[in-house]
Amino acid sequence: MNRGAAFNLMVLFKKLQRRHWFLCQKKTYILKFLYCSTMLRYTADRRTVITVLLYFVFAIMPWFLWPQLNNWQIALFVIINCFLSFTCAVIVHNTIHVPIFKKRGMNKFFQVVLSFTYGHSTSAYVPGHNFSHHKYTQGNKDAIRTSKARFKINILNQLLFFFLMSGDILKGEIRFAKKMRVERPSWFRQYLLEMVMVMGLKIVLLIVNWKCAVLFILIPHQYAAWGIVGTNYFQHDGVDENHPYNHSRNFTGNTLNWFLFNNGYHGAHHIKPNLHWSLLPAYHNEHVRPHIHPALDLESLPAYLFKTHIYPAKRLDYLGQPLVLAPAVKDEDWVGDINVSQHATDMAGA
Repeated sequence: MNRGAAFNLMVLFKKLQRRHWFLCQKKTYILKFLYCSTMLRYTADRRTVITVLLYFVFAIMPWFLWPQLNNWQIALFVIINCFLSFTCAVIVHNTIHVPIFKKRGMNKFFQVVLSFTYGHSTSAYVPGHNFSHHKYTQGNKDAIRTSKARFKINILNQLLFFFLMSGDILKGEIRFAKKMRVERPSWFRQYLLEMVMVMGLKIVLLIVNWKCAVLFILIPHQYAAWGIVGTNYFQHDGVDENHPYNHSRNFTGNTLNWFLFNNGYHGAHHIKPNLHWSLLPAYHNEHVRPHIHPALDLESLPAYLFKTHIYPAKRLDYLGQPLVLAPAVKDEDWVGDINVSQHATDMAGA
């Protein structure tokens, strides 16, 4: 055998070795993912895990590509990261109602991971959402009731809703955390761990490359927080909070609900807050749709937003009448009413 033939055989052998290694690695990753799937309470949460992984891929990738990126590519990464961070905020919402893993330790770890995806403690979502909003929807103890937004131009209520609510949300979060430090130390330690790790990482990333940190981390995180709080406005404004079914506005379009884990089925979620997101459409069709007012069971969210914020842009109740707001009042204390021993399923994975 001449040297050229021997060299070609050696190259071919090395290629086969590399291919075999790649196939073995691919098989290993598949087996690990399947093993992770067996730890899930619902197999539908494979999509949850994949979405979180995608967030980290697109959040990290532009840091390595930074010297080669042009302005259009930077803008594209920012848009993708904003969408994925918001989607992860939806996952945070789902997770604090129904932790996805069978083991508590895995849920606690996953809450830390999720905290990095939307820029704030996952545990911090519990007080304002589970204990204020869900227990006292649209009442004076609901820190994010829509009656706090009072601009005459309706689109401003939607766009600025997060900023109008954030102060009261933060006050409630701090008061709740102080209460849990005494009553539920394990929850407080989890909350503190998530806060320290998320804020610490943000500081480190700003030092390493402040431009990348602002563009691919801080802006998407801010968008996620703005978006997830803002959903409350179009889901609840102008509804009847005292009615057993007409307390929430639903959006049943397939595309929206596929990307956002069925969060358009908001009425079913309020009736059964600990029902897994994958089961919401069936519950809605069987238990909500036969009883709810048709004006609160809508197909398209974009069509609704256009009608209420662009043209004719009128703030109406679900019956089509001009919305009359009650006099503005301060939040009533809801933290003092909480007895966490009676609400074990509302404390998230921790």
